[in-house]
Amino acid sequence: MKKLTSITLCLMILLCSVLSLASCSSGNNKSENAGNSASDTTNTENKGTDYNLTKNIKDGVILQCFAWDFKTIENSLEDIAAAGYSAIQTSPVNECLEGEGGGMKLYSEGEGKWYYHYQPTDFTIGNYQLGTKAEFKSMCAKAEKLGIKVIVDVIANHTTPTTEAINKNLLDAVGGIDNLYHAGNDKDIADYSNRLQCTTYKMGGLPDINTENKAFQDYFLKFINDCIDCGADGFRYDTAKHIGLPDDPKDPKSKKNNFWDRATTEMKNAKNIFLYGEVLQGNGDRIEDYVKKIGATTASTFGGTIRNAIMNNTLNAYNFEDLRVGEDESCVTWVESHDNYINDGNWAAMGDEDVLTGWAIITARAKGTPLYFDRPYGSSIENQWGTMNRIGASGDMFYKDKRVAALNFFRNAMVGEGEKFINPNDDASALEICRGKKGAVIVNTAGELKGGFKTDLADGTYIDRVDGKTEYKVEKGKLKFTKAIPEYSVVVLYNDGYEQYAAPVTVKVSDKTEFELYKDMTVKLEAVNAKSATYSVNDGKAVSYKNGDSVKIKAKDADDSGVVTLTLKAKGEAGQNSYMKYYFTK
Repeated sequence: MKKLTSITLCLMILLCSVLSLASCSSGNNKSENAGNSASDTTNTENKGTDYNLTKNIKDGVILQCFAWDFKTIENSLEDIAAAGYSAIQTSPVNECLEGEGGGMKLYSEGEGKWYYHYQPTDFTIGNYQLGTKAEFKSMCAKAEKLGIKVIVDVIANHTTPTTEAINKNLLDAVGGIDNLYHAGNDKDIADYSNRLQCTTYKMGGLPDINTENKAFQDYFLKFINDCIDCGADGFRYDTAKHIGLPDDPKDPKSKKNNFWDRATTEMKNAKNIFLYGEVLQGNGDRIEDYVKKIGATTASTFGGTIRNAIMNNTLNAYNFEDLRVGEDESCVTWVESHDNYINDGNWAAMGDEDVLTGWAIITARAKGTPLYFDRPYGSSIENQWGTMNRIGASGDMFYKDKRVAALNFFRNAMVGEGEKFINPNDDASALEICRGKKGAVIVNTAGELKGGFKTDLADGTYIDRVDGKTEYKVEKGKLKFTKAIPEYSVVVLYNDGYEQYAAPVTVKVSDKTEFELYKDMTVKLEAVNAKSATYSVNDGKAVSYKNGDSVKIKAKDADDSGVVTLTLKAKGEAGQNSYMKYYFTK
């Protein structure tokens, strides 16, 4: 009997040991209790490049690749994934007016402008600014492999005002140019609260398409389905508020306003396609009705609220609870879009740190789907169009700043959690956004912020995911820390759901580099966290380089358009890749 008891005890001890080991290895040390210490809940295993992006676009964050071409986006997708973006939004992919001799400047008199791709000449994929249909399809295929969704900016409301450039195929399909436009197309909108004017008259001099013409709808939906066949996962409808809702006044040429009925249901895989409409709020915008009909809209008024709060250092918690789009708050939020960046003087009023503050607020919260507008490369409050001023090139690298990336991954980990806004110690210059008891983001805009304020975080020890080392403790609903949070800073706190990824690789030229090529110039190269790096001039032979090396850009190497390109690539220890292409203009 003693021997049997001894054997039983040994078996029980052995079983407990096995279960303990299994428990330690299961879930990579993750704990179901979000309030436990970081050492109990953080996945310390390096997950390399498996970034665990959100499956649904609405749950993650979107990068607006403003005027990037398809090749640039494709080559940058690993950088984009490493920064936590679950989706990218392209500029319009349709055939468009080749303005100013096909010039490729973002904005320059006689040398090109970004807005020509918002002037359709046909509804087929591919244009001189962004690339070919084959390049678009290749970009979508790589995005799918990386788990990144593709949203296409589309225009159904208008064509180019240069009507002689409109493709004959479009004209033949709709029954001639007279059938392409509304009866009120000869008039400009004078009263935006007048819905007949708003939906059938010219807006900004752009001819207003008769979107109720069945032949046009058929032709346009063929284009939409072609985009889906190529790999598109969603669409942003430009100037959506200028396309009539079913009960809006009808144009004399139209029997019924049924564009949105067809556009939202007659797509391939319609139930899984992400749709939102650009409805800039103002007189007669009917935004609640557009949300209901399309599924989501922009939240332009809320964007204005964010910008005003940042510029005034006044982050009153109650000011952010309502997205100002009605009861159904399905919308895309932003700190800025290309419209207000370009048209409202926003570029001169807000620097990168201001954008970061706003991004922290909209990304940390549960409501809305945040879109990050990537400003032109090298832009600043003194230089709207940036140091390259080039269509096709990737924008400013701040989109992958470590603080921006930390916020993106925070949002990805907080899916399904509620939200609460707290002004620490009732100080409106700082804001804490709590996501249930699981995580919190703290934004501070003025002066040092000291510990000891309320939080909804569960008790435990947390690590700031921005710097990766500073500890914050929660005891009985109070957040305590010894090092004050400096002004214009962001703190990201969570344990459950945090993953340790390989350090991102970055390739770039020195920030002091100028891109106007008057004579031969020497350019300093950088490669951070890179196992290997290469450069190539004019897409020629790849040459290895190390961080701090230089390359000479020669004026004689300029092509017929006066441009020399410099392409940088690098690979990290975990196989992560980085890419950047620069344009030097003679």
